[in-house]
Amino acid sequence: MRAAAPPPPAISGAEVGVASWYGHPYHGRTSASGEVYDMEQFTAAHRTLPFGTLVRVVNLDNSKAVDVRINDRGPFVDDRIIDLSHAAARAIDLVGPGTARVRLEVLQSPPVLTPAFFAVQVGAFAVRANAERLCAEMESRYGAARIVPRPGEPQIWRVLVGRASTVDDAGALAARMHADQDAKLGHAFVIREDTPAN
Repeated sequence: MRAAAPPPPAISGAEVGVASWYGHPYHGRTSASGEVYDMEQFTAAHRTLPFGTLVRVVNLDNSKAVDVRINDRGPFVDDRIIDLSHAAARAIDLVGPGTARVRLEVLQSPPVLTPAFFAVQVGAFAVRANAERLCAEMESRYGAARIVPRPGEPQIWRVLVGRASTVDDAGALAARMHADQDAKLGHAFVIREDTPAN
């Protein structure tokens, strides 16, 4: 049985886990927040922290730290907790090894929190038909499921299950999925769905 991913931090909390970084081919593409991703800015992707949250990332191997602003969603690998920009990764000597154990410390939450819901991501596909098959299976097992496109080249089709108002409720669904041996899911983790302003 697979262990569930650690819960995301509270706004004032800390989180320990594995960090990675991303650059090309995402450089110049629109991030989940709507900003154009610039890999030489001090930004990062996190699954559940609100856009605009300022986070200190401490590399536990060398104690180097960098402050970043959350402006994207990810990482979409279930054993990682944050994806740093190239500039941020370079600041804590993460570029060469590619990953490292880190501690995240939330320094400041955004001045205005956008309304959000939480869901469980169970897959991401370059071929929409594959996403549709998994979506249909998840809908029959767990109720509400949908496909959410992630723009880019190539476009990625993400399969999300549930729509909860709290991280804990979405986490309970993810735990249920991890315990369901018949579902045979490679990964299932909680993500924040930011509701765009009207």
